[in-house]
Amino acid sequence: MTASMDHTISLNNGIGMPTLGLGTYLSHGEACYRAVRWAFDTGYRLVDTALAYGNEPQVGRALRDSGLPREEVFLTSKLENDDHGYATTLRACERTLAHLRTDYLDLYLIHWPVEGLRLETWRALEVLLEEGTCRAIGVSNYTQRHLQELLDHSEVVPAVNQVEFHPFLYQRELLGFCREQGIVLQAYSPLVKAQRMDDPVLDTVAEKYARTPAQILLRWHLDHSVPTIPKSIHREHIEENFAVWDFRLEEEDRARLDALDGGRHFDWDPSAVP
Repeated sequence: MTASMDHTISLNNGIGMPTLGLGTYLSHGEACYRAVRWAFDTGYRLVDTALAYGNEPQVGRALRDSGLPREEVFLTSKLENDDHGYATTLRACERTLAHLRTDYLDLYLIHWPVEGLRLETWRALEVLLEEGTCRAIGVSNYTQRHLQELLDHSEVVPAVNQVEFHPFLYQRELLGFCREQGIVLQAYSPLVKAQRMDDPVLDTVAEKYARTPAQILLRWHLDHSVPTIPKSIHREHIEENFAVWDFRLEEEDRARLDALDGGRHFDWDPSAVP
């Protein structure tokens, strides 16, 4: 796994993935469409969606209307929990492709480690990878235990594990395990659902660099070589979140942010999933 000037990271099968993309969780209808169009105009080239989000058609329409060549955009989607299983996974991917009106996904993820079915589901993803329907496959919300189970039963190592990750949930052990196995850890909720923007340490660091707290949080991820997908439907925030390429945090400031870790999930905690 190597980063190239911050903007891309190489997955374990050699394809490049942008390190900063647009998340679309809870983005719906025309608001989602506009957000994706603004993101493309700003320079984003990765969009993350999911069947469960109900916005794949809007993401696909925004891509078509942008005029960007399909190969210049990295599209990620995820398998809905109710679609786990071999045959149902294959059908679910067909629905996603139809919604997005594309012939392939750049990355297809198991959204959640559903008990009893996730290994069968992974077999279907391996087929999708082999036939070229998906350029890369991976998982989301997998703990080290879930990853080890998959590694023990498959020769295909997930390219990505997408999890909640930020200074307040700095999952060092999971990050280290993923890197040892050649799995890229990708962070969702990097802005902590806007619930820690007034943290005094974050405010102090932001003031030092004359940046917003959101920009400091995103720079923290990039400085740790952790790709991330901040979500917004507001043009000013979409642009703000992308304006992080021209500075880096000093080591002492990264360490101050590292120390904010409280081990708390602000989204879902998958650790109790058998």
